[in-house]
Amino acid sequence: MITTKRGKYPHTDDGVEVRRIFHQLRSHAIENFNAQFKAIFNCLGQVPTRGLVPTQRFVLGAVLVYQLALLHRFENGDDLRIGLKPYLQAA
Repeated sequence: MITTKRGKYPHTDDGVEVRRIFHQLRSHAIENFNAQFKAIFNCLGQVPTRGLVPTQRFVLGAVLVYQLALLHRFENGDDLRIGLKPYLQAA
């Protein structure tokens, strides 16, 4: 298990390079997901809702639809990333 290390920087223990690599991989994956998700649901600007609760519902619904679409494509053996936006827009 890779966990954060508390204490003064820079860390000099044996796991510092492993943590640095995993942090870079995680950051890259998260940024790609965020960009794809925002593009699919047109959330690059303002969301089409007003207020906290409606915005929370919008985002939760978008995440649910995204997960269901990925599950459906996975079960059918389709590519999970290519053509996902047109697939969701056609639904």
